[in-house]
Amino acid sequence: MHLFYVPDYAGGVLSEEESLHAVKVLRLQSGDVIHLLDGKGGMHQAVITFPHPKKCTYQIEKSVFEHGKRDYRLHIAIAPTKNIERFEWFVEKVVEIGVDEITPLLCRYSERKVLKTDRIEKIIVSAAKQSLKAYMPTLNPLIPIQLFLKQTNAEAKFIAHCREEDKAEFRHQIKDQKDICILIGPEGDFSEEEVSRAIEAGFMPVSLGESRLRTETAGVVACTVAGFCR
Repeated sequence: MHLFYVPDYAGGVLSEEESLHAVKVLRLQSGDVIHLLDGKGGMHQAVITFPHPKKCTYQIEKSVFEHGKRDYRLHIAIAPTKNIERFEWFVEKVVEIGVDEITPLLCRYSERKVLKTDRIEKIIVSAAKQSLKAYMPTLNPLIPIQLFLKQTNAEAKFIAHCREEDKAEFRHQIKDQKDICILIGPEGDFSEEEVSRAIEAGFMPVSLGESRLRTETAGVVACTVAGFCR
């Protein structure tokens, strides 16, 4: 299956980047069948009508809407890791598993305070195509955690931290939840003040298991639990 990301699928033209890939790399010709993801739940089957490397045109044959739609929404707010490759790995894996929104957090102990999103956006598109995800996750700009706590309005809100205190098991708290947001801290964890403010904002402290996890691993575990333990 030759898959392309085309937000404006009704326009009948692949982007220049996708056109180049289709014509020069895959060597597709007129009449070849391709599939398009629009990022909003649509999976469209089309045939190439003019295989130009900068402006490849196609004609839609049939469409399926709400392809792979899940019965819940997941928002992961996470502090980017110092090693950007680890954060990119996290993004790739949660997109493959299933996530709706990713918000990078700036916390007191964050070791990465600047985040360029161009490459990460490309990773999201690539991972969505790889895993046949018709819904494209939203990647938000880096935001201080204090502002995020004031803005989020998810129905079920959780914070995963490593501090020694009683915490509920995340997997036991999300059954039947439809709108989930979970906070994952930096390598140095959330500060005591950040945890307190999150609790005041309605976030429940949770554990992701007995092991002490890296930031990026914790994000992937949270995504997996949300997908398979509901």
